[in-house]
Amino acid sequence: MRRSKLNALARSFTLLASVGAPCLGYAADLLPPLPPEPLPPPVEIGGGWYLRGDVGVGAASYEKVVTTVPGKSLPPDYEIHQKSMGDQFFAGGGVGYQFNGFLRGDITGEYRGGGRFSFVEKFDLPYGNGVPAKGLDFDQGHLSTVVAMANGYVDLGTWYGVTPFLGAGVGSAFHTVSGFNDTGAGSAAGGFGIAATKRTTNLAWAAMAGLGYSVTPNLKLEVGYRYMNLGHVGTGAVTCFNDPGCGGASYKLKEVTSHDVRIGMRWMLGGVVAAPVIADYQPEPIIRKY
Repeated sequence: MRRSKLNALARSFTLLASVGAPCLGYAADLLPPLPPEPLPPPVEIGGGWYLRGDVGVGAASYEKVVTTVPGKSLPPDYEIHQKSMGDQFFAGGGVGYQFNGFLRGDITGEYRGGGRFSFVEKFDLPYGNGVPAKGLDFDQGHLSTVVAMANGYVDLGTWYGVTPFLGAGVGSAFHTVSGFNDTGAGSAAGGFGIAATKRTTNLAWAAMAGLGYSVTPNLKLEVGYRYMNLGHVGTGAVTCFNDPGCGGASYKLKEVTSHDVRIGMRWMLGGVVAAPVIADYQPEPIIRKY
């Protein structure tokens, strides 16, 4: 009797083992494989570097004229009248860097031309029996300037694709005054003189404001206003042809400034190589084993 019970118990364990083994294999099949390792971050090319180009027009002016005659004093009642300067056109370019979403800076160079300037000298001269007479000199010349600037900008956020900004710059202005001449009138009628080309270097600074618009992710359009202070401009000494006693005068135009309207483009050199698109991870389908 005891032996028959032991045999029955052994057969029961054998049956459980034969049934449980497939179940254990099935349970192992339910475990999903491990997910793939993350890809390396995308490689950035070019960083925040950009190129820029600008064109525009400036309403230029100067504050006053300082006249110097070596070894002589100016005539009595000497005055400067009718100061004027024509509009300047300019074109330039540069390279810059976008530090973050708000700050950027660039180094630029531009050529400014078209600045024809003029003024009238009015003074007393002895005439006849020592009676003073009014003399006039009409002076004019041409100003061109090359400006090199380091600029910084603050972008003030973007609304509907438009980004307002403020900026400032400092640098050097390399002035050239050419074609300067002096024509006499009044009691100085008949006098005529010219001055050689004169070059002057001065500190320049600017304050800017404008709007930017992203034409494409890598191309920005800018429209802005700029106040430019170009320092002073000097002329060469005047040589008179028919009045040897009048020669040697030179002139300095003080505080040359310009109110500029400019249009510019910025080409962003930076870009990001897109990471390959990976489909969402899906575990392998469950396969039942019997």
